[in-house]
Amino acid sequence: MKNPIKMIAVGTLSALLLSGCNFGTKNAIEQPAINYLEPDKRLEILKKQDIPFTNYFPFTGLGAYGDVNQRPFAVMVNNHPSARPQSGLYKADLVYEILAEGSITRFLAVYQSELPDVVGPIRSARDYYIYLSKGLEAIYVAYGGSPEAFDLLQHKEIIDYIGGIVRKGYADDQFFYRSDSRKAPHNVYTTKENLIKGAEKRNFSLTQDVEPLSFLSEEEMVNIDGQQAEEVQITYSKSYETSFVYDEDAKNYVRYVNGTKSMDRETKTPISVENILIIEAPHRVVDSAGRRDIDFVGGGKGYLIHMGILQEIEWKNKDGRIIPFDYSGQEARLVPGKTWINVIPTKPGLEKSVSYK
Repeated sequence: MKNPIKMIAVGTLSALLLSGCNFGTKNAIEQPAINYLEPDKRLEILKKQDIPFTNYFPFTGLGAYGDVNQRPFAVMVNNHPSARPQSGLYKADLVYEILAEGSITRFLAVYQSELPDVVGPIRSARDYYIYLSKGLEAIYVAYGGSPEAFDLLQHKEIIDYIGGIVRKGYADDQFFYRSDSRKAPHNVYTTKENLIKGAEKRNFSLTQDVEPLSFLSEEEMVNIDGQQAEEVQITYSKSYETSFVYDEDAKNYVRYVNGTKSMDRETKTPISVENILIIEAPHRVVDSAGRRDIDFVGGGKGYLIHMGILQEIEWKNKDGRIIPFDYSGQEARLVPGKTWINVIPTKPGLEKSVSYK
């Protein structure tokens, strides 16, 4: 077991972390761009030939042959028990799990390196998810919304948006469909083709120079210090217990919900991530429906977990992104791969909501 350390750090809010690292691309050859509509089928062949990557995806730090300037989509995904298993979560570069109302959590799934064939069920917007999406300069996708969210989406025009059931203004129902296998409101889905069509109809740019997160090198990943964390559980309520179990061989964490492995509805692919970021933030109930206001401005305590190790961090809001900082005040870097971000209320806080062993 590695020696536990205390980390004082300073962190951030909306998306994740820092500026991406560059691994060597010496003698790299130019290849056609990978994009989320037509992934480069030669990726594995080129990797096996030891051809250096020409680029790295900004939210995962994983290598690519060609351009990596696809614009992110940030999609609201339902997490009600009736909406499980979900579609497309396993392909998200980043996933935020946050309380929506009462004890119900909802996901903001961020896709940049690729889009799933199907994503959903799609659910309604909240203002704090909108701000997180804005911090990533993503196209925000939701179906319906709270009064605060509608106000932002319709009157302040702060973000590019594709959505249905808009009270005043446009609705893009043509880019969503309802599945006959589930009951409303847990049956709204979309596809990667419809997301692209929706963006094109609204004249949203589909390319963008995305500011990268910061990642550890292979040498640095060997020397991560902290407390051993082979299994981590985040408890929101009885029906909303998120667990991650470390896979030593794959060097990632497999996600479970209430003891059941999270798998994609269509492909049965398990959801696994390389990084888990758990932060606490002040929550305040604002209406009789149990909707919340969440303070993502002030920063606070958190845990960063990867490679079987948990580190204590602090987070800050850096240009609309949630960024962790280590004990020295430096931005804490991620292991290349996917990241899951759990946000919990300051009360009861990390100690009572999170357990690990």
